[in-house]
Amino acid sequence: MASSHSSSPVPQSNSSDAFFKKEVDSTKRFRPVQSLPDVCPKEPTGNPNDLRDSPSLVVDQPRWTIYHSKVNLPAALNDPRLAKRESDFFTKTWGVDFVDTEVTPSFYLPQITKEHFALYQQEITPREKVHERCKNICTPKDTFDRTLLHTHDKSRTDLEQVPKIFMKPDFALEDSLTFNAVLPWSHFSTAGGKGNRDAASSRLLQEKLSHYLDIVEVNIAHQISLRSEAFFHAMTSQHELQDYLRKTSQAVKLLREKISKIDKVMCEGSLRVLRLSLTRNNCIKAYNKLKLMATVHQTQPTVQLLLSTSEYVGALDLIATTQEVLQQELQGIHSFRHLGSQLCELEKLIDKMMIAEFSTYARNDLNRPLEDDCQILEEERLVSLVFGLLKQRKLNFYEIYGDEMINTAKNIIKQCVVNTVSQIEEIDTEVVVKLADQMRMMNFPQWFDLLKNIFSKFTIFLKRVKATLNTIRSVVFLVLDKNQKTRELEDTLQKNSAKESVVDSEVAYLTHEGMFISDAFGDGELPASQRNTSPNSEPCSSDSVSEPECTTDSSSSKEHTSSSVTAGGVEMMIGDDMKLTDLELVRLANNIQELLYNASDICHDRSVKFLMARAKDGFLEKLNSNEFVTLSRLMESFILDTEQICGRKSMSLRGALQSQANKFVNRFHEERKTKLSLLLDNERWKQAEVPAEFQDLVDSVSDGRISLPEKKPTATEERKPAEFLIVEGQKYATVGTVLLLIRIILEYCQCVDNIPSITTDMLTRLSDLLKYFNSRSCQLVLGAGALQVVGLKTITTKNLALSSRCLQLIVHYIPIIRAHFEARLQPKQFSMLRHFDHITKDYHDHIAEISAKLVAIMDSLFDKLLSKYEVKAPVPSACFRNICKQMAKMHEAIYDLLPEEQTQMLFLRINASYKLHLKRQLAHLNVVNDGGPLNGLVTSDVAFYTGNLQALKGLNNLDLNMAEIWEQKR
Repeated sequence: MASSHSSSPVPQSNSSDAFFKKEVDSTKRFRPVQSLPDVCPKEPTGNPNDLRDSPSLVVDQPRWTIYHSKVNLPAALNDPRLAKRESDFFTKTWGVDFVDTEVTPSFYLPQITKEHFALYQQEITPREKVHERCKNICTPKDTFDRTLLHTHDKSRTDLEQVPKIFMKPDFALEDSLTFNAVLPWSHFSTAGGKGNRDAASSRLLQEKLSHYLDIVEVNIAHQISLRSEAFFHAMTSQHELQDYLRKTSQAVKLLREKISKIDKVMCEGSLRVLRLSLTRNNCIKAYNKLKLMATVHQTQPTVQLLLSTSEYVGALDLIATTQEVLQQELQGIHSFRHLGSQLCELEKLIDKMMIAEFSTYARNDLNRPLEDDCQILEEERLVSLVFGLLKQRKLNFYEIYGDEMINTAKNIIKQCVVNTVSQIEEIDTEVVVKLADQMRMMNFPQWFDLLKNIFSKFTIFLKRVKATLNTIRSVVFLVLDKNQKTRELEDTLQKNSAKESVVDSEVAYLTHEGMFISDAFGDGELPASQRNTSPNSEPCSSDSVSEPECTTDSSSSKEHTSSSVTAGGVEMMIGDDMKLTDLELVRLANNIQELLYNASDICHDRSVKFLMARAKDGFLEKLNSNEFVTLSRLMESFILDTEQICGRKSMSLRGALQSQANKFVNRFHEERKTKLSLLLDNERWKQAEVPAEFQDLVDSVSDGRISLPEKKPTATEERKPAEFLIVEGQKYATVGTVLLLIRIILEYCQCVDNIPSITTDMLTRLSDLLKYFNSRSCQLVLGAGALQVVGLKTITTKNLALSSRCLQLIVHYIPIIRAHFEARLQPKQFSMLRHFDHITKDYHDHIAEISAKLVAIMDSLFDKLLSKYEVKAPVPSACFRNICKQMAKMHEAIYDLLPEEQTQMLFLRINASYKLHLKRQLAHLNVVNDGGPLNGLVTSDVAFYTGNLQALKGLNNLDLNMAEIWEQKR
């Protein structure tokens, strides 16, 4: 069949803003007349991709080639020079031996295999799929005219013999399905038709197709005959049409020349400027995008470099910035499709690394040699770790530090014990394997030095923990302060948002509307608001690229940071992406402070366990007063140090100290009470000499110091014991038991000074001791218990007076003891001081009973002697001489023991008893004061009695008032 010419396909622009580029040289514009395309050019819009391969009225169309021809398959297969229906469909009569002839391969042609078509198949397969999909969607237009079939029944019957597949408008043999339907390959052999069956099938197929061709040609000829008149009319008017087309071609040629000149003079330069401007803008965008992609591509190596230097905050910030860039500016980049998930996994890995790093830091910080100073270990590293953990919301990291504190406290005690045991030769570590058993083999000085060493280590340990936790808390407070400042800034911006919103909307409108117009201006003509003012960035041209698109890779992060200085002087950058609430930060700061309190509790708990391990065999209970006081002072000092460091009291060690102090108080009291009981049971109630050390002891109390003075052996040997104990200028005759009791009382008071926590217990025990002395001395002296206990023959007036004076000495010190305890008691404990009031009353009652006993002794003597008194010569009578003798003995027994005032008071009471008995006897004898002889005899005896009594020491001024012996006349 005849082939037909067709114009080149019209390329469709992908953008509505495309320009059309003229690629044909101006020297080749004038060519033979070709068919003109029915295409209207579009207005240039600025897309450089649409400026090429597009039809134009100004320029001629490309030269026609063989590739523009269209040939149908029957015309290609029918060779008019050959006879019909030859032997084979393909070979026909091209030679009998054509198929069997072996063609020698050419040396100049390459060997073609299926691999040569692989690339072609890869390119064609997607297009074929698209073609099939479009073919199924778009229903082809049936342009086949069926009116002639209805007109001519015979032609229609003939055409119905032709398969419908040949009548389809979209019939094309290049379609594999169509080709297989027309030429069924199952009828042909791969050997080229050697078999008879295959040859017959091919002939039959050829005859069938030839029959179809004949039918179609007959119908075509019939149709031409029906339209012969129109055909011949067209042929006759062909010359007129050619003349008309020639004139039209000349007019078009002239028009094209004019339009070409106009295009060259007026449009080409402007369009070229616009095209170059858009190209430049696109190049800048592409350059910035590639630069940003190059920066993002270096994210993972940079993160690994930061992690190698423990810069976790910088690594996390870089990851966050990169993820933001991927989501906003590089979204859809195929090469970065897996980078986001890789960064997420890397972020999880950094979380684990930071936890492990913090655990390692805590271990290294707490296990440093405790002889070093208390400086923070690698403060910058710690601050970086804390910022990273806060950034990742790992708010329970302080628990790791708490666990390490517990382990370190255990190791401190263990290491101290091991070091101490290794220095003691008496402990064989091979025989005694357990560390606790080795510790129990130490004596008190060795164990005390060990405890002192442990306390010093714990003190340094707590100082280190406090310094580290303070640094962590300072970081938390920095973040909290940044949050508050950010919130204040947001509040300020919200107040000004109403005014700024109007300006922003105007700028946005102008920017949007001026995108295309601004491309025609240069950099100098841009408005000030659109110029790139960054000195470090590359200059952005007068195109419509917005400022964020012209910036470098750091523009996408927009991370605002603030410089802060920690306690150690380390500057850190706090990012805005650290989204922690104030409540979470405050709670975390409180937990960190509570961790410091827990550190103090841990040290105290481990110390308590260490004490309890040593106290299992009753070691602490066997300590003497000085040793326990030394131990108590050490523990009190450690408790005060920990309270000062941590700011809170820990009660475990204080409670253990109180428990041991109570046991010590019980043992202390029982020892002294037993000692006092033995002294009283062996006391013979005779005046004892007062050693100089006791006098010094009393003098120290008089100076206001209730404490045991230091012993001075040399001075004691030079000074002789005194007969009396001088207390504030008064002489006290005492027994040895009372001297020791005073020393015991001062030991109680000094123990209270050394161990303030046992003040109340000591007060109760001291009260019990004083009551015991009072009751026991009463039993021994007044109750005459000393007769059986000691073996005294009798309780003399001297024993009684000496007992009274000893009680007076104790009573003298009770107010001093009360003031001492009152100064060391809490106000709510002042009620316990009533014990001293009760003791004072009991002692005074005891002293009064002794005085009454002395008076009762003389009263019984007076009753015995005066009952036999008779008024007769000689004067003085024997009765009065005997009474004066007994009075002298009484005076001699008590004068040196009791003060003069007490002696006078005692003899006044004795004199009153004497007058009572004498008055009763005189009334019995009917002797009255009448001046008679009997009265004279009595007056003489009484004068003898008065003279002898007043002649005694200290009684010369005693008012005896002897007139009371006479009955008063009524």
